[in-house]
Formats: sequence, structure tokens, C-alpha cells
Amino acid sequence: MQSVTLIIDKRLELSTKYKKLLESDSNKVIISKDLLTSIKIIQDEEPDLIIISDSFDNDLSDFCKQVRALTYNMRPIIVAMSKSADFNDRIRVLENGADDFLSEPVNSDEFKVRMTAHLRREFETNLDTKLFIPNKNCTLRAIKRKLTEKDWAILYISIENFDNYKHAYTQLASDKLLQTYVAIIKASIGQNDYLGELSENTFIVIADSLKAERLAAFLTFAFDSVSAKFYAEHDLERGYMILQGDEFAGRRANFVHSTISVITDEFTTYKDTTQILNSLALIHKLADKPNKSNFLIERPQISAENSVIEKEYNNKVLIFETDEALSVLLNTILKLQGYETEIVNNYKMPKKNIPALIIIDAGDLEKRNGLNLCYKLKQHKNFQNSKVIVTSIIHDKELVLNAGADLYLPKPYEISSLIKWVDIFIKEFNRDI
Repeated sequence: MQSVTLIIDKRLELSTKYKKLLESDSNKVIISKDLLTSIKIIQDEEPDLIIISDSFDNDLSDFCKQVRALTYNMRPIIVAMSKSADFNDRIRVLENGADDFLSEPVNSDEFKVRMTAHLRREFETNLDTKLFIPNKNCTLRAIKRKLTEKDWAILYISIENFDNYKHAYTQLASDKLLQTYVAIIKASIGQNDYLGELSENTFIVIADSLKAERLAAFLTFAFDSVSAKFYAEHDLERGYMILQGDEFAGRRANFVHSTISVITDEFTTYKDTTQILNSLALIHKLADKPNKSNFLIERPQISAENSVIEKEYNNKVLIFETDEALSVLLNTILKLQGYETEIVNNYKMPKKNIPALIIIDAGDLEKRNGLNLCYKLKQHKNFQNSKVIVTSIIHDKELVLNAGADLYLPKPYEISSLIKWVDIFIKEFNRDI
């Protein structure tokens, strides 16, 4: 996967110089000349490396701290560039989130080697130590970046019945099975293709759309060709495994097989990573056979065009928050999580765009604007299925829940706690409707 480096520097000459030093086939470099634009780029591109200069009026250490707060879930490398060589400046910047500090002017060769080393460390940090392929976070980032390109295909590859195999044949044997299949996949894809994991026994391959079907056909054939070598003779003669242990004693288990689902950008314009993963999961269910490896590629005739309407995944979050600073923070963080957000700075009833989740600040105890809005939303036919989180300085759980809230979250709250509940409620909404 091509890495992404963001240079935040308003100086045209120096930023261009840094870009020329770092840009390559394996590293895409983006320059941002203002802080607001850089935040949007961070949201869209999720860069692996962020280089921040002190060419802005903002304090460098404060800005490093802000960027680290915005990127806590992706954890990019942050390098600060400053004209200052003061020891205290270095310490302050490093304490506020930077991973490295370089005093300008900097030697071009040293700059290039340092940044390359940071990117290498970032890549190695995101490798699965058993299979030596990128982990889930890196894979989701690769899928997101692919959305802006054309003529791509994504293969969702799984080993079915894997847990049963691991239980019957131990962790060591299951590791060998995984390593063998990953080796086959690596040997089958090109230099510019991507292979990463989603879980222990599921993988993602991003490749050219023209070869996706041939690749899927070969991988299912290859897996079935080698999988028999991973069983004992008595199991092969019987045709299935028998699990052991108190919980599984005497249970019959089918052999492992590989199921592959494939989507391309040929028939559908995908909006986000969630939509891609949902489509892959849907096709994967159709492709899975009980005892044999199989693949299925997305085609218009699968559903007979216009005969089936697929329910669109709703990840809309509507935020009623009168505190402008907090509303911007919530909006930014939830967008980084992949949600479609809208901020409302008053307590008027929304008129359209039914959200999956509504977050409401309850307001003060006397006026109860937020609580009244919550009650009205839950009584309205358009919003009664939407999940509602009410945040409040009013420490009266019963009062808030009586207004119809699905969750009472007292202020101040941890952002991580809010994100956890947002994820739970978005999934519940889409499962229930």
C-alpha cells in the first residue's frame, strides 16, 4: 500500500523541497498551507506521517497536541519542524504529541533518511507478527484510500470452520494453515496489489478489477488443493473432524474451506468503507458453501436489475449541541470514525434526513430544552426509531430516561465512551429497521 505523508507548512519553497525529497511510488506527499485544510486532509487521507512546521502563528506544541487528539485512533507519526534549537522547545513539542523534532535548516539527506525510517517503523508497527501482513487498521485505511481511485476490485477472503480446526488440531497447526494460505495469496498478486487482514482468518486483497475473477478462481482451487495436507488420515477417511473437550465432545465439524466475495467499482459507486464491507459481507454469505471453497463476484444479474432494493446502511448522526467548541470536536471525531454527521446549534425539530442516532445536550434544568426535544422526537413517527443519547450536566438519570432517551451520558464524559455507544446504537438501528 502506498503510504501518505502530509506536510503542513505555509512556506512554498521549503514545503515543495520537502515534497520532492519524500515523494515516490511508495509514498504520496500532500502539502497543506493552512490549518483548517490540513484537518480535512487528515480526515480524508488518514496520513501515515504528518510533518508540521512552525511557520504558522499558532504555537507548535499546541498544534501538535490538537493533531494528536484528532488522530488518536489512527496514530500517525508526527514530526515537528522548527527554526528553534532550544532544548525546552523540543521537550514541550515532544510532550505534546510529536514523535520527532528537527531544527531547521536541516540536511536534506538526514531529513530524507529520518522520514523514511519513520515510515518504515509505521509500516512494521502495523504488521501482524504471525503472518507479516498489514493488520486490520491498516487494511481499513487502504480500503478508504481506494475510494478515490478507479478500476479497482476488493476480495474478501475467509477460511471457514477455522475455529473448529484450531480446536481440533491446536494453535500451531492452525498457524501453519494460515501461513500457507497467505503465502499462496502473496504469490498470486502483483507488486501494486494489497494484501491485509481483517481478523485472524479473514483477509482483504485490493487488486485491478480486470484480474479479480481469475484471482478468486485460482485461490479457491489452490486452497482446496493443499488443505487436505493439514488433516490426519483418520479424519480424511471419515470425511469430517470430531471435536474434543468438555464443551465440544462428540461434535461433528466440517473441514475448512475458503469463501471469497468480490466487489468492484464497475457497477456501484461506494461512498465509504462501511458500505464496502457490508456489500462484501452480503455477497460472502451468498458465496459460502458448507463443504467446498467457492467465490462470488458482484454482477448486476445477481439480484436481477431493479428486482431487489438493498437497504442502505444508515450511519447518520445528528448532534444538538449549543457549545460551539464541543460541537466542532464531536463533529470532527465522529467524521474520523466514518460517520455522516450534522450539527444543529438550536433545539428546533429536524425536518428531513432521518438519522440513525441523535445526540442531544439536555440544556439547563429550568428550561429543559433538550429533554423536551427528546420527548418530541420519540413521539414523532419519522424519528421514533432513531436512537437518542442525551448528554447532560443534570445528574438525574430517571428524568432524562423518562424523556425517551436510549442512553443518559452525564457530562463531562470520555470521548472514547461516547464513540463506543455511537457504534453500538448505529449497529442496533440498522439491525432493527
